[in-house]
Amino acid sequence: MTNTPPDPHRRGLIARIRGNFLAGLIIIAPIGLTLWLIWTVVGWIDSWVWPFVPRGYQPEELVNWVNQMIRGPEAERINVNVRGIGVFVFLAFTVFVGWLGKGLIGRSFLRWGEGFVERMPVVRSIYSGVKQIAETVFSQRDTSFDKACLIEYPRKGIWAIAFISINAKGEIKSKIHGDKDIATVFLPTTPNPTSGFLLFLPRDEIFELDMSVEDAAKLVISAGLVYPNGKDPTKPPAVV
Repeated sequence: MTNTPPDPHRRGLIARIRGNFLAGLIIIAPIGLTLWLIWTVVGWIDSWVWPFVPRGYQPEELVNWVNQMIRGPEAERINVNVRGIGVFVFLAFTVFVGWLGKGLIGRSFLRWGEGFVERMPVVRSIYSGVKQIAETVFSQRDTSFDKACLIEYPRKGIWAIAFISINAKGEIKSKIHGDKDIATVFLPTTPNPTSGFLLFLPRDEIFELDMSVEDAAKLVISAGLVYPNGKDPTKPPAVV
């Protein structure tokens, strides 16, 4: 009994279908995940904002008020879920608070509130920490990472991508002996670059890279699968 060899046309058809499926997945996955993330974040903001808004001013109540004005008091109640309006309420409220905080009355009230918080043992530590993080992340000053670099970590001969922040200052610099220029370096983890290690290294042990901070972050997040163009860092990553 002889075995019939597989049909090359059938095998080629399956390979083409699989290739088209993977190509479609590469296109659909980023779009779908982005839309899902936006939808989820918008819903989370809505759920956080609406409990602070009086019920009579919420979209569902306003829609039913208009419906009763048109059809009368006996009109059937309409159930609606208008997602996204809470985001606009949050943005408008934040802009108003920012405008108020820049004024004389707002600054005086803010100083009084911070003075009150400073007298609370546990709350003051939480507030000061969160405030420093918020000022660092949302400040309009140039507080982003300066350059991407290579450092030897966790031992000599093993290299890791890191990001140069600023020169070490204050007590940190004074406690480190020697006349070397000390830099503050953030070493991210893969694939989650929001966690990592804060290191203080001499400048002569840091090797700056030509690639941008964004390209270095992509390299970290992708676990080394997405490489920038090594010949010309100003161009996008080369397609292999």
